[in-house]
Amino acid sequence: MIRFIITSLAALAALLMASCSNEPTVQKYFVEKSGQKGFMAVDIAPSIIQTEKLKLTPEEKTAVNSLHHINVLVYKADSLNPGILDKEQASVKSLLKTDKYDQLIKFNSKEGSGSINTKGEGEHLEEFIIYLHQKDNGLGLVRVTGKDMTPANVMTIAGLISKGGLDMNQLKPLQQMMQGTQTQTQAPVTPVKP
Repeated sequence: MIRFIITSLAALAALLMASCSNEPTVQKYFVEKSGQKGFMAVDIAPSIIQTEKLKLTPEEKTAVNSLHHINVLVYKADSLNPGILDKEQASVKSLLKTDKYDQLIKFNSKEGSGSINTKGEGEHLEEFIIYLHQKDNGLGLVRVTGKDMTPANVMTIAGLISKGGLDMNQLKPLQQMMQGTQTQTQAPVTPVKP
């Protein structure tokens, strides 16, 4: 009987270990990079979207309430080692493809480029990623997770940011880093269960 229990536990442990994926993911990238030089990770409350002074429609309220976590990861380019930015940019683009994100919008300008990418089934999104890359300056990832998010919610949230603005106090650590007044600071990244 004891041999059966030990064998069963060993088989269960092997099954659990085999089911844990070692594949790279955006979430793993956030955790791995948040402690490295040149990177800064910040958790931001959904209240960063200033909606207090807006009269929200039911659809806008639903979109805002669907947000749970906003994680930001920024890499500031190092002028002494410019190849790192290219490497990190390639890593992020590869992750967005291999971690099964769908590109919702892509945009380009003289200063840089970016995209909004979603992950989920059909109208039920688990998360969306805003990826920004600025030539010679760095890159940023904004990972937004929520419940019952839809592509329409993502677009509604973008519209609310445009109408209501952002609480810039929540972004001060990032602003300081990009201005060079801070070499490296990390705020804890709250791992979000997939």
